[in-house]
Amino acid sequence: MRFSGLKILTEGLKGNSGWGAHWRDPEPAQEYDIIIIGGGGHGLSTAYYLAKEHGLKNIAVLEKGHIGGGNIGRNTTIIRADYFLPGNSEFYSHSLKLWEGLEADLNYNVMHSQRGKISLFHSDGQRDAMIRRGNSMRNQGDDAELLSVKQLRKMLPYLDYEQGRFPIYGGLLQRRAGTARHDAVAWGYARGADQRGVDLIQNCEVTGIEISGGVVQGVQTSRGPIRAKKVGIVVAGRSSQLAAMAGMRLPIESHVLQAFVTEGVKPCIDHVVSFGMGHFYISQSDKGGLVFGGDLDMYASYAARGNLPMVEHVAEAGMTLMPMLGKARMLRSWGGIMDMTPDGSPIIDKTHIEGLFLNAGWCYGGFKAVPASGNCFAHLMATGKPHVAAQGFPMDRFRTGCGLIDEEGTGSQHNLH
Repeated sequence: MRFSGLKILTEGLKGNSGWGAHWRDPEPAQEYDIIIIGGGGHGLSTAYYLAKEHGLKNIAVLEKGHIGGGNIGRNTTIIRADYFLPGNSEFYSHSLKLWEGLEADLNYNVMHSQRGKISLFHSDGQRDAMIRRGNSMRNQGDDAELLSVKQLRKMLPYLDYEQGRFPIYGGLLQRRAGTARHDAVAWGYARGADQRGVDLIQNCEVTGIEISGGVVQGVQTSRGPIRAKKVGIVVAGRSSQLAAMAGMRLPIESHVLQAFVTEGVKPCIDHVVSFGMGHFYISQSDKGGLVFGGDLDMYASYAARGNLPMVEHVAEAGMTLMPMLGKARMLRSWGGIMDMTPDGSPIIDKTHIEGLFLNAGWCYGGFKAVPASGNCFAHLMATGKPHVAAQGFPMDRFRTGCGLIDEEGTGSQHNLH
């Protein structure tokens, strides 16, 4: 089934009675060439690109719950390529280019909106840092514009420009940045992978990883053992737990990151806006809700829920930046489990176990990385060589100290990233 304007019109006239299932619900086979553990955005995109770019067919994605039920369905949906350091900058530039062609590639509306992202700065030092970042982005081939306070007042009239504590000095705009519908991204990749023969196995929890003589043999699951020549771990905040099944200890801590959405209001925020002094970021969804988030809860946890002090902290930052936010009622909040590395940048690499691969450590960058993560991880699993855009993400950098990508300049401490 392909989507088209005619199909949508026809189904609208027929009461939407002719839509079929978007993907199959197969029973797991006894053996696959490749198993991807994790049915989130990164796992689904990996399977899709393995099939599309490398022509591989005998692939399964194993998801302990339902497709799109993890972090891919609970995030603030921001897409950007405004990274500064080599390693990250090439990767996220690659990801943004894939985002721009994603809907045509998948034949699926992921509601990609290039509404632009504005990063505010509040001091001379922050201005200098933003100028350097903007120049780096332009040198990379991406767009960046420095905005004056006068320009900001016209574009973002709802900000508090008169406050004395955190005066707004200007902003850095990336017009090609924006948002996408998180669960639609999961559905689009799932549908595309299924059409290319990938088995999407839901309600199939991996309980063990079989290894013999230093070579991966397959996995144990809640639905029985499944053999495989290659296994990829792509499970976000659960990475350390899955790696432990293979006898590995990862340089990762899992932390909770909360996000929030208000009741639907009339359109008022037509960009993504980030607060340089409060780690607060906000955009408005297509349904009218104001979607925003802030810092981690700052303690290690596998619980997909947050605590009230961080709710208060994020609300304070939002009110400081835009007092109008206080008039909106908060509709709900949720927590996602972030897999935080010491330098705040991800891992896409082979492990010391032959046939076992790792995609983890996405920290705050998980959603915006979905296309490039899958594209680069698929390249690694299919060819055994890192993709040129992901050469800066080997796991060995944490052992040697060489090649660390400390994007935020906060040092090698998990809780500060």
